[in-house]
Amino acid sequence: MTKRSVPFFDYPRAYLDDRDELLKIIDDVGNRGAFIMQKDLMEFESTLAEYTGASHAIGVANATDGLELSWMALGLRPGDEVIISSHTMLATASAIKTAGGTPVPVEIGEDNLIDPDAIENAINPRTVGIMPTQLNGRTCNMDRIMSIAEKHNFFVVEDAAQALGSRFKGKHAGTFGHAAAISFFPAKVLGCLGDGGGIITNDSNLHDKLFQLHDHGRDVDGNVKSWGRNSRLDNLQAAILNYRISEYDKIIERRRRIATMYDERLRDLDELQLPPAPSTKSDHFDIYQNYELQSDKRDSLKKYLYENRIGTLIQWGGKAVHQWEHLGFTIKLPVVEKFFERCIMLPMNMFVSDDDVNYVCDKIVEFYRK
Repeated sequence: MTKRSVPFFDYPRAYLDDRDELLKIIDDVGNRGAFIMQKDLMEFESTLAEYTGASHAIGVANATDGLELSWMALGLRPGDEVIISSHTMLATASAIKTAGGTPVPVEIGEDNLIDPDAIENAINPRTVGIMPTQLNGRTCNMDRIMSIAEKHNFFVVEDAAQALGSRFKGKHAGTFGHAAAISFFPAKVLGCLGDGGGIITNDSNLHDKLFQLHDHGRDVDGNVKSWGRNSRLDNLQAAILNYRISEYDKIIERRRRIATMYDERLRDLDELQLPPAPSTKSDHFDIYQNYELQSDKRDSLKKYLYENRIGTLIQWGGKAVHQWEHLGFTIKLPVVEKFFERCIMLPMNMFVSDDDVNYVCDKIVEFYRK
């Protein structure tokens, strides 16, 4: 009998499961010659804004560009500091650096997201902004963060790359601050067939600046108003995203079901620290981009699951942003450093069946109880 295999993410299925429909989309776009900034992109931007409750949305080449452009549009200057969580992808920090500022990584709280107390402790005369990462499909405590920002008149750009559909107190990730970037990388909850991203904002003037920056300085009417660059979401990818976003709520529902199954099967293991389970009573509505937990004997557990054909991931090379010494950071952040000694991600995507989840859980229980 062939042993069950549960990849961390089965990339071929991102195409093969929808192959017939995707070929129709590709054929339609190709026959129209509609490759750059056509009606499919405008329709997706409109749908994205409507879905999140934002006033404006712009399709860009990737979420990293979205973050960079947001800070450029806000006028970040050399010497300006922006506070971020050190538990985030390097792109969060590099976007600030590329836009001309200085990223300041700080500690995480009990929810493994940026600690509002650490934000307050990091503020100095050079601080101009905060960039919270809405991580793994969970939105930060934006009441605290926005209160700090409003008190000091800081800019807030949300790294919502992993959080489309995530909500805090009913409000969508990405709609709290001045702007936010969302990723459509193939493994995201809403993914295309390559790199892709979006920016959302409620500020019309900022939208105008962002639009110019992403299309060679041209405004929505095609008039060159400023210097810009090329960071446009391909129309073909927008057409694919238009198709997939129509089923997005069902996708989120399924991922929350998988998270519930993991929680029910694993919550009695004292060796594990699980993420919050889906709840209708919480201020947080999580979409579970990832299922990241902390575990005793993490490396041995990862090896055991690999031997049983189960894919796992220790995100971002197993290091927090401030731990990449070649980038010039010299700070110590004990909480996030401890987290990266214990964190591991289990398979969480639409290709994971109930039987797969039970198999993963069986092997984890077996590892700790054998």
